[in-house]
Amino acid sequence: MDLLQPLNLPPYPFKLTDQNGKLTVFDELRKKTIIITPEEWVRQHFVQYLIRQKQYPKTLIKLEGGLKLHGMAKRTDIIVFNPAGQKILLVECKAPSVTINQATFSQAARYNMVHKVQLMAVTNGLQHYYCHIDHDTESFKFLQDLPAYNKL
Repeated sequence: MDLLQPLNLPPYPFKLTDQNGKLTVFDELRKKTIIITPEEWVRQHFVQYLIRQKQYPKTLIKLEGGLKLHGMAKRTDIIVFNPAGQKILLVECKAPSVTINQATFSQAARYNMVHKVQLMAVTNGLQHYYCHIDHDTESFKFLQDLPAYNKL
């Protein structure tokens, strides 16, 4: 398992350090050092992609937010809000070794039953899937690309 494997996202100048044999990255949103796991590597890249390529304001991005689903505590990888505090994007991150399949989408969809966000992304760093969800008609449409923040 290569923790720092190249992803299908632009490279970013992360602040990496070795802390007692564990590779860590400084998370600029949480303002703390995080141990790198394959999933965390994807999450850090995708956050930078949102900020640098898609112009999502970093002050409106929350990482690993908690939620209750069927009475159980779960964590959402990335949630983006609009200036009014409404959730506008849910991102589910997986390790690059995890195949994006129906089970992966189902997990994100279950989380979204709580959040009711209209835009959802699922990524393993190598493949990225985006969809727009219409909660009124309980339907969704896949998108070719993630809209830039100013296009929402």
